[in-house]
Amino acid sequence: MSRIGRMPIAVPSGVTVEIAENNHVTVKGPKGTLERTLPSEMEIKLDGTEVTVTRPNDLKRMKSLHGLTRTLINNMVVGVTEGYTKELIVDGVGYRAAKSGKTLTLNLGFSHPVEMEDPEGVECTVDANKITVKGIDKEKVGQYAAEIRDKRRPEPYKGKGIRYADEVIRRKVGKTGKK
Repeated sequence: MSRIGRMPIAVPSGVTVEIAENNHVTVKGPKGTLERTLPSEMEIKLDGTEVTVTRPNDLKRMKSLHGLTRTLINNMVVGVTEGYTKELIVDGVGYRAAKSGKTLTLNLGFSHPVEMEDPEGVECTVDANKITVKGIDKEKVGQYAAEIRDKRRPEPYKGKGIRYADEVIRRKVGKTGKK
């Protein structure tokens, strides 16, 4: 059995989980509502305050879908109760981030400022050199944070660029002069 797949998902109070046909799961909570159609091969059951996922057989595909399905449902439950955040740090001389309305403006050493619109369901805030991306959908939060980071990835010599708050940049030694 899948170690992750067989663990039950605890549904906290204030959260409702609905399972329709074709495994269309709807999770409603204090922060919002998330919907997702999960693989139809998996059997998803709601017993009171627990959701369990079982697989029909031990084929390789079913084993891989078992843990995935359980994790996706758990991420939805955590998203509507606590939400997800990713922090990015803008590091470099003259590199700046500013927010006006739903538009994030980044000055990253290019000849023009880079402007990005917040996607639906995701909100970002700027505090000095720190960008915080918040939302209830883990996938959307991670994708938007990755898109912001891609505008100027951290380089290994001075560490300039946009990096995650918990990311460690492996530094390289620069050129040495002639003797």
